[in-house]
Amino acid sequence: MSHASARSLVILSALFWYGGGFVLLIKGASLAIAALRLDSGSFWPGVVLVSGVAIGLVKARYLFARSCRTNLVRINALAQPRWWQFFRPGFFIFLVLMIIAGTTLSRLSQGNYRFLLVVALLDLSVAVGLIGSSYVYWGNGHAPSLTTTSNK
Repeated sequence: MSHASARSLVILSALFWYGGGFVLLIKGASLAIAALRLDSGSFWPGVVLVSGVAIGLVKARYLFARSCRTNLVRINALAQPRWWQFFRPGFFIFLVLMIIAGTTLSRLSQGNYRFLLVVALLDLSVAVGLIGSSYVYWGNGHAPSLTTTSNK
């Protein structure tokens, strides 16, 4: 019962990937809005939004897409996949550390205009990178075959 198909692990991995991207997108946008409330006449929140998208697209293409491909190859190479193997154990440790760091930065930035903008830029660029790289999960010749349902 603890075995899973490679396809199921790919779907779990994609859902996690999208979930992180959308959470960071909402968080980054809310931080940019908080900065805008501190200085409603400033153009910097707009600059942060545009820059976050641009940096995120670069991250999607050159950093996160590569990570997705590597993970897909790893998943499809598992002899007897288990449900928890949709990412490596080190990824989960890294994820917990990033959540703690992100939460801490968001709390520290409250009320500080420049710090809000920097954290918003960071969150938005990672969000766009995650969401933008998710095309790897759905094919385009990059994803390993997802038709394998064996590995029981």
